[in-house]
Amino acid sequence: MLFISALPEKGDTLRTEILGVEFDNFNMEEAASKALELMKQRSGAYVVTPNPEIVWMCRDNAALKEAVAEADLVVADGIGVIYGARILGTPLKERVPGIDLGTELFKALSEKGGKLYLLGAKPGIAEKAAETISGRFPGIKICGTADGYFKDDEPIIEKINAAAPDLLLVCLGAPKQEIWMHKNAPRLNVGLMMGLGGVLDVFAGTVQRAPESWQKLGLEWLYRLIRQPSRIKRMIKLPVFLLAAIGQRIRGKKK
Repeated sequence: MLFISALPEKGDTLRTEILGVEFDNFNMEEAASKALELMKQRSGAYVVTPNPEIVWMCRDNAALKEAVAEADLVVADGIGVIYGARILGTPLKERVPGIDLGTELFKALSEKGGKLYLLGAKPGIAEKAAETISGRFPGIKICGTADGYFKDDEPIIEKINAAAPDLLLVCLGAPKQEIWMHKNAPRLNVGLMMGLGGVLDVFAGTVQRAPESWQKLGLEWLYRLIRQPSRIKRMIKLPVFLLAAIGQRIRGKKK
């Protein structure tokens, strides 16, 4: 199990600002260690994994911006964030994909028989994802699942608190998942929450992740666009994000 001593707290100077959003400047090992440390504290902490689209959304969505700013761990999921940081002269150590960080935590939970709760996606998807995760990480105890099509938080919160998971995956999509975690964190009996968008669909097998070669080249976004051309309206935010970073650098306003 990964652990690194004396990791910085939320708001520490190691956070790097990229177009108004602060990121923890961690590599994968450091991020996993911090997440496990937070999980052990059982304080209802939560992790967010912004990509350029989420960073851009924070400019117009005050609730999302607050939720991201108040997160206990903020890691750069998108390769565009890494490029933006370089453009601004404040490079981050590396990209930390949410799905890979989640997998590291699954390994740790499997070793100690930890409990995992899956929340989000369409009906039936969380259950399929639970089967895959249980097969790959047999030591994990899946203590509950629920789809993302709920209108009232109370029944869901009651079920989660009764299950008392070590890790709660909140896969409601941005900005809903970030705002939901921020709003409900004080009321939840969990070790740690992570907002991971469409990760349950990947584990359920309904969405295929890019091949490893594409991931290493930072082209996972392009693979997803080829597979789902309807994502073009979302992907257009990547060049807009990079142009904004270039503009900020030219104006001499790097953070």
